[in-house]
Amino acid sequence: MRWILPIDRVNPDDQSRVGGKATALAALKSEGFPVPDSVCITTDAYHAYLDTTGLRERIQLELHRKEFDHMRWEEIWDCAMRIRNLFLGKPMPLDLADEIASELESRFGDRPVAIRSSAPGEDARQASFAGLHESFINIRGTEAVLDHIRLVWSSLWSDAALLYRKEVGLDLEHSAMGVLVQETLVGERSGVAFTRSPHDEHLGVIEAVYGLNQGLVDGTVQPDRWMVNRESIRILEHTPAERRHMVSAAKSGVSQVALSTDQIHDSPLQPEDVERVFRQALRAEQTFDSPQDVEWTIRGETLYVLQSRPITTWTNQAEGDKRGWYLSLHRSFENLRSLRQRIEHQLIPEMVDIAREMAETDLTRLSDTQLADEIRRRVDINMKWTSVYWADFIPFAHGIRLFGQVYNDTIRPDDPYEFMDLLGATPMASLERNRLLEELAAMVREDRSRMEAYENQETDHVDDAFARKIEAFIEKFGDLSCPVTGGTQCGQGPEALLRIVAEIAAHPPPAKPPARSDDVRQLAQAFLDRFEDEEKDRAADLLDLARASYRLRDDDNIHMGRIEAQLHAAMREARFRLERRHEDELGDDRLSRIVSEINGSETGPNRAVADEQSTRSFRARQLVGQPAGPGICRGKARVIGTSADLADFRYGEVLVCDSVDPNMTFVVPLAAGILERRGGMLIHGAIIAREYGLPCVTGITDATLFIQTGDTVTVDGYLGIVTVEAVEFI
Repeated sequence: MRWILPIDRVNPDDQSRVGGKATALAALKSEGFPVPDSVCITTDAYHAYLDTTGLRERIQLELHRKEFDHMRWEEIWDCAMRIRNLFLGKPMPLDLADEIASELESRFGDRPVAIRSSAPGEDARQASFAGLHESFINIRGTEAVLDHIRLVWSSLWSDAALLYRKEVGLDLEHSAMGVLVQETLVGERSGVAFTRSPHDEHLGVIEAVYGLNQGLVDGTVQPDRWMVNRESIRILEHTPAERRHMVSAAKSGVSQVALSTDQIHDSPLQPEDVERVFRQALRAEQTFDSPQDVEWTIRGETLYVLQSRPITTWTNQAEGDKRGWYLSLHRSFENLRSLRQRIEHQLIPEMVDIAREMAETDLTRLSDTQLADEIRRRVDINMKWTSVYWADFIPFAHGIRLFGQVYNDTIRPDDPYEFMDLLGATPMASLERNRLLEELAAMVREDRSRMEAYENQETDHVDDAFARKIEAFIEKFGDLSCPVTGGTQCGQGPEALLRIVAEIAAHPPPAKPPARSDDVRQLAQAFLDRFEDEEKDRAADLLDLARASYRLRDDDNIHMGRIEAQLHAAMREARFRLERRHEDELGDDRLSRIVSEINGSETGPNRAVADEQSTRSFRARQLVGQPAGPGICRGKARVIGTSADLADFRYGEVLVCDSVDPNMTFVVPLAAGILERRGGMLIHGAIIAREYGLPCVTGITDATLFIQTGDTVTVDGYLGIVTVEAVEFI
């Protein structure tokens, strides 16, 4: 048994081989705690798997595509997903699989098991990895067990685990993973006990649910909570949950089931149960000489301890560090489904109404005092909706990630981004805007005089249908001169829209892409056919939720743009009045002050590019980023520094920018490819590139510094490589 160690043979010196969770459970067993029958798959097995399959080098390649400190959250998730897919695609070598399978079958027979992570750095006093690595409950069958062991190994490289290791200073490259395999104990009541509250050192906390702990851990089931005095073990407060469901063992894995009427009305624990659980947790605290977070379950009359870890908190977090916020984005399916209802049925209608109300206000009829008050109101409105965006819209994007993981775990595709094909061809506001632009261009192709008459304001010759379509476009999406959707005359005015339409019209209409609907249906059906009965319905709901998440990843910014455009409009009116004043006119000082205070930042999302262009003095020939849109193209680069640069975009150029904002994607139909400094498959540039079938590379550090407008670039969206051919000056 080179790679397996029974729990009763584990001692503290084995922690580097079996991990913190297994070492702690072995210590509890030696002290007489009731624990599940368990064995440890050592880190030696993990290393043997990496070396035999060649994955060690592949993982290092993924980790070093870009310096970790420079990777955005989206890029870290992409990196983690690609590494997970490597594990999914590489079965265990036969000798390793045979030894593990033989030992597990002899110990557990056909009993279902739980498969839990137990990394060497996990559950130490200095660093608790609670919830960051994966665990699987109620797994049956040798093949399924071996499969889930690999999934636990892969969770060593999850985005959450990578971020946490970086935060606490653990070595990424030399990390390893042990696995704890336990008999699945199907308890009637389960929960966690914190022997010391993070808010009051004199209190302890117990949380409990009916059924398995999985619902409590992943947030799908709300627990009852008790606050307990540590000394007297007296209950000080009980907060009942809104009890509706519990997580129970299914044929394989777990499922959510409705509670009985008695369970809905009765707490999972009686006062004597609370005391019993807390005393057991205090025993664990004495065993390890530190406050503990104890996971437990009650089956029949026996209280089992499933695991115990030190209570740790993230301290001394640097100002501006968003790791904690990012980890909170990992939402459960039920949480995301509720969030979708809030976004679609409450937030978006409110955004539409407030944008319409502001647009209908005639700013020219307001006094200076009233205009100053209106600007302040619009600033407050923008601040409110920016907060909503980060609190609700950004977390909802996790619906795409959740679906992607389930799809890859189920289908095991060679392309880890195949799941995106099931989300594409989804109606999006920016695609509707581009469709309307193509309709305008088609009218110009039919009759060039339509554009000329409109440009020259020859009222007797303007085509009414063309003029109405232009006006309808501006009313809905703005005149494209502003950095936000819905804005008008921020720079060139309507000329920006006309220049884009003229450029589109100067070229043949894009070839109609091959129908994707049949392919998408086949992929979706192949995915859904892997499930049965209720699980199939849940998989279909997850796909539907992911499509909504995909659509809103784009649309939310369009709605935000329409609100922000109304602030820009009020600021333009204020500046116009201030510039029109004579020197001897005092006017309303409030108006001057608020304009000076806000300073009307209307230059667009890529302002820093203009500063970079004036300071760069070095070039690069080959740049490496993240492959985000398959395909290869070659063309002249167009570096976008401000929103005004978009009107100069020409057919066949490669769009180079800090990030493609949904408010600027109207030039994408003209582009041959897309390059972005920001990275990730779920950023807007990657999403829109895949919709148009364009090669796309993201996550290129200082892309707008190393590439200049006019450079010829070759974009390899398969490998994530960009080759730069410098402009030759005479």
